[in-house]
Amino acid sequence: MHNRLNPKFSIITVTYNAEKVLEDTIQSVIAQTYHHIEYIIIDGASKDTTPAIIEKYRPYIHILVSEPDKGIYDAMNKGLALATGDYLCFLNAGDSLREDDTLMRMVQSIHSTGLPDVLYGETALVDEQRHFLRMRRLSAPETLTWKSFKQGMLVCHQAFFAKRSLAEPYDLRYRYSSDFDWCIRIMKKSKTLHNTQLTIIDYLEEGMTTANRKASLKERFRIMAKHYGWASTICYHLWFVLRLLTKPGQ
Repeated sequence: MHNRLNPKFSIITVTYNAEKVLEDTIQSVIAQTYHHIEYIIIDGASKDTTPAIIEKYRPYIHILVSEPDKGIYDAMNKGLALATGDYLCFLNAGDSLREDDTLMRMVQSIHSTGLPDVLYGETALVDEQRHFLRMRRLSAPETLTWKSFKQGMLVCHQAFFAKRSLAEPYDLRYRYSSDFDWCIRIMKKSKTLHNTQLTIIDYLEEGMTTANRKASLKERFRIMAKHYGWASTICYHLWFVLRLLTKPGQ
């Protein structure tokens, strides 16, 4: 463990055929003014120019794996197993740290009483030109607990930095929403969850296909039922539907 106010961040980027968006992600990491970073790239043996882009920045990448995988969460598990930092951050190809001093400001926001179990903040949505579109619809609560996600994923996965010592592998039974389950499992074990009060991530807004969105919502329902119970989950969803139906102007 490093000096308590000098934590090391393992930033993990998983990629597959991401030539259009990967460079922005890499540049946002290497531009950081905070230097206790371990950068890990897990590439699923891309067929486009992704390997050449990675090679261009190879001196800044501490660990590189390029081999076929069984999907995004399998790739994330590989990164998790190789990480040695105090905190994990999964920064997907296309997403980026919002400012050059984001990590520095995150560390400065921690009080000197020791390292919190989780650091979290807000997420901004951007287009492919990195232009700001809007803030994420769900915003980070002032105080976060494992029960907060009863209302959905209030903190974007990329803006949720967990202590590596608390992180378990992603459950590969979930193909679309394993990050939702992963965050809840970590929060259940966490004693201190620290709101950095920062917008941490620029998230590239890409449309998920309707078929994937349906599958993702079904998985999320199962995950909520697993952690919060069937009754509570069904009640919440009924309340949500009623709220939509009774909205003015609907």
